[in-house]
Amino acid sequence: MQNATARVSLAAIRSNAALVRGMCGNAALYAVVKADGYGHGALMTAHALKGIAGAFCVATVDEGAALRIGSITAPVLVFTPPLDNDDALRLRAYDLVATVADVRSARLCRGLAVHIKVNTGMNRYGCAPRQLPALLKEAENCHVCGVYSHIYAPLCPKDTAEQLSAFRYCARLVKDKYPSAVAHFASTAGILLGGDYLFDAVRCGIGLYGYAPGGFKLPGLIPALKVYAKKVQTHAPVFGGGAGYMRAYTAYKSLSAYRAGYAEGFFRRVPLGVGAPCMDAFVSECDSDELCIMSDAAEYAKLAGTIPYEVLCAVTKRSERVYEN
Repeated sequence: MQNATARVSLAAIRSNAALVRGMCGNAALYAVVKADGYGHGALMTAHALKGIAGAFCVATVDEGAALRIGSITAPVLVFTPPLDNDDALRLRAYDLVATVADVRSARLCRGLAVHIKVNTGMNRYGCAPRQLPALLKEAENCHVCGVYSHIYAPLCPKDTAEQLSAFRYCARLVKDKYPSAVAHFASTAGILLGGDYLFDAVRCGIGLYGYAPGGFKLPGLIPALKVYAKKVQTHAPVFGGGAGYMRAYTAYKSLSAYRAGYAEGFFRRVPLGVGAPCMDAFVSECDSDELCIMSDAAEYAKLAGTIPYEVLCAVTKRSERVYEN
């Protein structure tokens, strides 16, 4: 097989989920498996979390449909509000929970199960608190079963406290009308803040896959993904002295070519072996048949000047996933 291999530990994902779940008291765990499970595979992750996660969260209707087709029967919340009638029809067809963020999306979601998204400061999706009464009136034709918001600066106590206050007000408005509605405010960072941020449910994303959000620590998390490249050829460098797309200023005795590059989602500015990776390959002084090129997304992210989230979503683009239980 010529593709790189992404080895995913389902045991690590379950361990991480159980660790986080133990921090949440009576709050239900919503497992965030958007972006194909942050590159780990949404369907296999969801199946691995049966009995631990009470629901799953995705970004798009297509992602939710893929879980249903793959026999996931638990509630699936779609974060992106429907944009047109086609989205609404597919939400209904696949029995997905829609996000309602404004009057327009409420009208599209008539008869559907919905969670109301409130904008408490992130300014991405959601209705402003002052708009919530009008939205609740429009949503009377929906089955409102939840209300949520998102913390945008969890390391800033003042901003986060203001968001919490706003969300409490909004959750109370929704629950006064729909007492069984599930309120959820905390993603992984909110879970680590704990206490008042937990509400009825929590949404865990990056923590499932073995990483704490920037500025937080959670001992016991296990990175669930490692990526390996396969050796294609080993040879003594020929006259001219190249090492991939660079001139070799070292007299290498031998170089091996491995089948992974920036088309796999690895950043060209971060060396995988000798020099920058090419689109489909890189060269290294190593000579093993298979070479681990990413075992810790946090370490790789530092070299790339980005965050583990982006690394995880990128480095399995053209890899064959192998699941280890």
